[in-house]
Amino acid sequence: MAFSWSTRCFKIVSTEFRLVPTSHSRAGVASVCAATLTLSGLLATGMLAAQPAAAADPAGYQNVRINEVTSSGNDTVELYNTGSSAVSISGWKMSDDSFSQQSFSPSAGTIPAGGFVTFNSPKGLGDADKLVIYTSGGTVVDRVDWATNAAKPAMARCGGDGTGAWVTTTTASTFGAANAAGCPSSLPAASRVRINEVTSDGSDTVELYNGGTSAVSVGSWKYVDNDHTHSPVSISSSSPSATSIPAGGYATFDSTIGLGDNDSVFLLDSTGSTIDSATWATGGAKPSAERCANGTGWFQTSTTATLGGANSCSGGGSGGGGGGQTGQLLGGGGSLTSGCTPESPSGTGSTPAGTLAWPGGLDVTIADNVCAFTTSTGPEGRDVSGLAFDPANPSVLWAAKNKNWLYKLVKSNGKWVPDASWSATGKQLHFAGGSGQPDTEGVSVGANGHVYVTSERDNSNNTVPKDTIMEFDPAATGSTLTPVHQWDMTSQFPQLNTGSKDDANLGFEGVGYVPDSWLTANGWIDPLTGAAYNPADYPLHGSGLFFAGLEWDGTLHVYGLNSDGTFTTFGTLATGKSAVMDVTFDAGTQRIVATCDNTCGETHTFMKVNAAGAIVPDVTYTNPAVMPTDNLEGFAIAPTSTCVNGFRESVWSDDGIYGFGSGSSSYGHALYSGTFPC
Repeated sequence: MAFSWSTRCFKIVSTEFRLVPTSHSRAGVASVCAATLTLSGLLATGMLAAQPAAAADPAGYQNVRINEVTSSGNDTVELYNTGSSAVSISGWKMSDDSFSQQSFSPSAGTIPAGGFVTFNSPKGLGDADKLVIYTSGGTVVDRVDWATNAAKPAMARCGGDGTGAWVTTTTASTFGAANAAGCPSSLPAASRVRINEVTSDGSDTVELYNGGTSAVSVGSWKYVDNDHTHSPVSISSSSPSATSIPAGGYATFDSTIGLGDNDSVFLLDSTGSTIDSATWATGGAKPSAERCANGTGWFQTSTTATLGGANSCSGGGSGGGGGGQTGQLLGGGGSLTSGCTPESPSGTGSTPAGTLAWPGGLDVTIADNVCAFTTSTGPEGRDVSGLAFDPANPSVLWAAKNKNWLYKLVKSNGKWVPDASWSATGKQLHFAGGSGQPDTEGVSVGANGHVYVTSERDNSNNTVPKDTIMEFDPAATGSTLTPVHQWDMTSQFPQLNTGSKDDANLGFEGVGYVPDSWLTANGWIDPLTGAAYNPADYPLHGSGLFFAGLEWDGTLHVYGLNSDGTFTTFGTLATGKSAVMDVTFDAGTQRIVATCDNTCGETHTFMKVNAAGAIVPDVTYTNPAVMPTDNLEGFAIAPTSTCVNGFRESVWSDDGIYGFGSGSSSYGHALYSGTFPC
């Protein structure tokens, strides 16, 4: 193989002889210039063959991030794995600002997905210092620089482990656990600036995005790549116009020190402290590596660069570490199987005024296998709608899939999968009498352990509404289930019976069982009597009422479902939303939760009983910002019995399994898992 390279500089990397243009630098290299080098001549003399090969970097190394560090005496470092697979850190090394690599002894040799590893620095870490982590082959994994006292008591990523902004904490450090407990309640404006997109295809351009509410001056900020022989370069010298970034705005600059494969960009403020970083493996920044979603998500390789504007997120999979201040979407992968065709979201509307940010963890994990819910009646992509944890067994999650399917899900390797002992492919539901194809949307678990499912029409006659609540006994055998009881409320909604399949499809989307004990303890006024609700007035209804959400107008309809097949209507409640997609009662917050998808800006309204005895909206939250804007129709919060370190699981379902679109790591997945406070 002949390879001539005339009048160029190349670099000798460690003991392995490699040719690398000087504009695409690497750490630990010595520059050598030659007028002409013929590779075939070196091979013929055995010069290359005599050199030992450098150790291969472990898969996913770029997803390992420095997450917390202290220079207050014990000099402790915490690493976090933002990826979806475990990463071996065997033989890894660290350095301080001397860039002299030294081995360290981590608390574990492998970092699991979403896990932590800590170690005490073998070198003293002081004021105005830095920390660099290397693979065993010498590749820079991550780096953080800090100014005087910035790492006392600790310097940590806040706003998402492994992904958030570097902030000096004011409380005790949280080594080996999530940083949220030690982070300040509000983050400085500068920390809202994120590296949003990077290209390493020759133009070597970096895009910054300001996700805050005020402009941030960046003229005195600097950047550097992962070559420790390079000194940080000011942004203003690379782009004189990039002096300030308005709220919601962008600034771009071309790197004058070159960006290549297996490289990084570290963004430093005027004090020399790290603001943000991005790292990518070979091929990861060509044509670009960009955050998805724009300004907040993890980095993926994109097929189209969108410098100076919102990211297209048209790429295919993770392109490197780093992440957004507001969280990171983890997991996914796999290819679409035959017959699984996701459908893009529709009906996107505005977020209600006064909506608050998601109060739980900001990172979200894809929680199912790709195309896991394809069935004989719904292969085209209309997927999981309603979700409900079983209060008697929180390791079980019930899921209703459109076109008459029910799934009992259990956890396996961090994902929700069908319980094979119940049915590996779900059970098909029918109306009473064993006929029809219920358009199953909402699901809830009653006090009797039975599963209650709503349907808004019969899909075998989809222009006619059929708003029903069906009760199923999950202990029944067989691959199909018919209702123990069925209650038909269709006549209450004549506005849906227009002969249009679209109107018929705007009926019962969600249902939630609410115990009588909560209604009585909170002084709910029975609208039928005008007095405090007395369950004894309704002897056939069981021990709670059912709240059904109507997609048509966002109202909740309250019913007592009687054992003789009749029902009592207790009236209508306003949620303050234009639609409702799921309903659940959360004993942890003592609230009824009405969920709306992108129609209402991906929001959840928590409802309480007020001083007058009426059920009214209390507070509304958005989804974690990293999640896609999709038809996320299902939502469930795990019981407080599952709480760990102040958080419990929350799960969302995508009715179209679209994610961030074709080619993204979330495409073809229906379930997302996050956390909610206890």
